[in-house]
Amino acid sequence: MTSGVFPISLYEELLPKLVAILELTQQPEGMANPQAKQKLLQATNAFKNAIAQAKDFAINLPGGELTIAEQDDVIKMLETLKERKRAQLAEFASRNVTSSSMANDIKMEIDSMASTPANRD
Repeated sequence: MTSGVFPISLYEELLPKLVAILELTQQPEGMANPQAKQKLLQATNAFKNAIAQAKDFAINLPGGELTIAEQDDVIKMLETLKERKRAQLAEFASRNVTSSSMANDIKMEIDSMASTPANRD
């Protein structure tokens, strides 16, 4: 699997496919006619394919080779890193940063406004 996106829809489709199989098996006419058998076969194959895809995706998830304890360690490390980054961001956001060119631009704008004659009609 090369995709980094978790296919939630793949797993969401499993239950409706299973329900479709159960509904087909519970029909009053049963499996007596060939069309009903064909529908059941198609529904069963669709469910089996979806299960195989979901299993394949789950097996190939990155980090799947880690034990639970190793996964917990990685999660703790990432949470610590996240908190450090938040603290750095908060510290950076609290700094009062001004640029000398910005201060000069403000002074020049004020000076130019003061020397402009007022429009008198």
